[in-house]
Amino acid sequence: MMKVEVAPQVVRFIANQAPEPRRALKLALGKLGSERGEIKPLEGQLEGYFRLRIRGFRIIFHYTKAAKVRRVIRCVFIERRSIIYAVFAAALKEQLLSHRDE
Repeated sequence: MMKVEVAPQVVRFIANQAPEPRRALKLALGKLGSERGEIKPLEGQLEGYFRLRIRGFRIIFHYTKAAKVRRVIRCVFIERRSIIYAVFAAALKEQLLSHRDE
C-alpha cells in the first residue's frame, strides 16, 4: 500500500462538500493507496498526472518516490468534472511560469 499525500486545496474542497459527497470522496482517497478506484492517466499537457473519478468529481494526482524508493501518491487538485482539466492546466501553467521567473 502506498502513502497518499493530500494538498491543502484538496482538503479544503472536501471539507466544503455536503456530508454524502464528502464521505464518498474520503472513502475514495482511502482506497487510492491500494490503487483502487476509477484511475486513468491524463494525456497532452497533463501527461504524467492521473485522475481518480468519484461521481461528478475528479482528483488529479501523480506518483513520486520518497526516501528508500517508496512510491507516494500526491493528490494535488480536486474539482467538479465539468471544469477540472481547464482549471488545473491553467494553474499548472501559472506555477511553471512563476518558477521560471525565480
